[in-house]
Order: sequence, then C-alpha cells, then structure tokens
Amino acid sequence: MTPAPYAGPTVFGYETDLPLRRVAQISVHTSPLATPGGKDAGGMNVYIRELACNLARLGLPVDVFTRRTSPDQPEVTSPCEGVNVVAITAGPPAPLDKNALFPLLPEFATEMALYSLREGVRYDAVHAHYWLSGWAAHLVRRYWDTPFVQMFHTTAHMKNAVADAVHQESGLRGGTERRLLSLADSLIAANPDERADLVWRMGAANDKVCTIPPGIDLDLFRPLDKAACRARLGLHPSDPVVLFCGRVDPIKGIETLVEATALLNRGDGAAPTVLFVGGDVDGDGEPTGALTDVARQATTLGVRDRFRFVGSQPQDDLPRFYSAADVVAVPSRYESFGLVAVEALACGVPVVASRVGGLKFTVEEGTSGLLVPWGDAAALAEMLRRVLDDDGLRRELAAAARPSVERFAWTSVAASVRHVYQRLANGHKRNLCGEEQIFREGA
Repeated sequence: MTPAPYAGPTVFGYETDLPLRRVAQISVHTSPLATPGGKDAGGMNVYIRELACNLARLGLPVDVFTRRTSPDQPEVTSPCEGVNVVAITAGPPAPLDKNALFPLLPEFATEMALYSLREGVRYDAVHAHYWLSGWAAHLVRRYWDTPFVQMFHTTAHMKNAVADAVHQESGLRGGTERRLLSLADSLIAANPDERADLVWRMGAANDKVCTIPPGIDLDLFRPLDKAACRARLGLHPSDPVVLFCGRVDPIKGIETLVEATALLNRGDGAAPTVLFVGGDVDGDGEPTGALTDVARQATTLGVRDRFRFVGSQPQDDLPRFYSAADVVAVPSRYESFGLVAVEALACGVPVVASRVGGLKFTVEEGTSGLLVPWGDAAALAEMLRRVLDDDGLRRELAAAARPSVERFAWTSVAASVRHVYQRLANGHKRNLCGEEQIFREGA
C-alpha cells in the first residue's frame, strides 16, 4: 500500500517546507523612492529599492513600508514589477526630523497591520532597515507574528566612535539597537568589520549574523565615454576632475575634502575641479541648506572657485558624472559598505577613500584605488594628486576597477538575502546564512 502524501505542518529539512510567498521591508524614516544625495537619502535608499526589485525578479513579491511625508503622496507606488512602496500615515503627512519619529512607531506598526488586513496579504518574513524600522518590526509582531531580519546600515556605536560632540547619537538609539540584537531573528551585516562589531562589541549571537553586502547594478553603472560625458556636463576635456557624491552629513567627511582641495590648490600640478554631487542648489545653481556650510568653508580656504555644486542627481544620471571624473573621493569617517565607491569602480574610475568600515573591503588598495586615514586632509590630498598626476597609475587602477566589484552583482546578493528569508520562514534558528563568499578572502 502506497502511503498518502504528508499533508501536515512544515517539518524542518524536508520537502514540505513551503516556498516564500511575499515579504515586507520597512524603511520608516526615508523612502526608497527618494533621490540619493538629499537629506536622509543615500545608499540605503538605493539598497532597499534595488534589493526589493531584484527579489521580485527572483519571483518573490515585496511590499516596502515607509512613512507618508506629503498629503498628496499616493498610498501605493510601484517602482518595478512585483514591488509596492506603501506610504503609511503616522503623525503629520510632512517631513519630520528622524529623531522625532520614535514616538510615532506604534501608530506606524498599527497602520501597517491594517493595510495588510485590508489587502488580505500575509508576509513570510520582514526585513527592517535602520533602528527605527527595527523597532517598528518588533511592534508589528503582535499582529503578524512573523520572523524579522534587522539591518542597521549604521549603528550609534560606530557613528559615535567617529562623530564630534555635537553630532553624537542619542542614548535612545543606542539602547534600542542593543535590544534589537536579541529581538530580531537574524541580523545582516554589510561587511566583516560590522559583523565583528555586532558580535564582539555589542553582544549579538554569533549564529544570528550573516555578512551580505549591498549590490550594484552592473548594467547601469558601467564605463562611458569620458569626453562625451564631460561635454554633456560642460567640463573642460583636459582639466583634472575629482568627484564627490553623497549626502551632506558630517559622517561623509566633506570638511576633509575641502581642506584637501586647498592643499591641492597650492601644489605643483594643475588645481582640480571638484564636481560635488549631493545636497540642494537653488535655481541659479547656488548652494542652499546644509550645502551652504560646505561652500562657506571652501570660500574661507580660498577654493570656492574650484567647486562645482550640482545638487542631488537621479540615480540613472550618476554614471555620467562618475565617467567624467579622473578620480572619486570618498573621505567618509565611516561607511558600512561604501556604495559610491562601488558605483565609481563599476564605471571604471579609481577611488581614493578612507580606510574605514566597508571601504576596506570594497576598495582593493593599490589595485582599484588607494586608502587613507579618515580625517587626514594631507594624506587625502597626496593620494588624489598621485592619481591625477600619474597617468600610468590612473590607467592601471581604472583597468582593475570594474572587475574588482563584479562580485557585488545583485543576482548574487539578492539570492543570499532570499536564503535568509527562506530559512527563517521555515522556522530555522541556526545556519541562516548562505555559503556564498562575496567578500574575497584577505580583502
């Protein structure tokens, strides 16, 4: 007699484990649809959107929950097939400082649950980005009882280690992050240093933490013709050009870049143009908001004429800016991954970056770029000048740049994250991480 097929509950390790049907991601304080380079909009926004879209291409639909910041914002926007970005009303539908959002998280969690009830959807896993989203994921558990993955992107512990007294993170954030280490079912670290920090300094369980870096769209970020890009952007064909791309935030080390530019201006070689992508400019192209502080420092140091501020740019336009540059400067005090560096390298452009966080693993020193101590303007100026003046070195670094980041293709990264979701959805508590070695040994 042939036994009947097993129709009971899931049993670990057997073919009865059910496939993933749908997952939720949470990004409370910033929308994945925001233009990178603006306030609170940078690499994390790109990561969330690209991860969701690439998971959808693997056949896994994703709903991304973010806080509504305008009364005209539609409830649901679809940036790609299989992905919904859902605007949740929690507090006034207006921009708020992220430090004011914690009291709104219970309302945010309740409204997420009501949305899923109205739409008749259930989630097999939840992926929270940043500490605020992690607490929302914890709160929504009372309704969904779904395992959740936490990715901090940055932690108060790491930011406070490099921030001055004025920009220290709150005790509320630090304490909440430590609680999330035990509340989350899994943690994703963007690089080996972050994993070590979570486990050895913050006390996370070793078998909870998976090291999976963000990915890169290698079809979008690719080398373009430099002369054509410069002509399009109004740059002189032979002028040395240093590019900075990112948010105007103390952690980005912008003041070090301005100081380094002043040193370059006094060097023997031609003074470079610094093409600055990020922040806000007015209709006349003049810096506004936080970017005025950068312009003021440049004026004080006598290099305002070397800076060309173009404001935040759509992601699809960034390859043109990268390809127009001779070298990209990433002077950050800390980066969990260093997306700008990886995008630049994918476009075949050498990078000079701080030797911090994920940058130590994404920039292969002496092969695709050069690394310097963070906050050291003299060292940054010296390495920028070296790349600008040495045509042979620049060509060698450029030739190795794109091959060095092909390991970060989204197909591999999304599959690794999906593996974590699947293990959690099937009820596993250990061996959550895949076997892919995206970071090279010894990098």
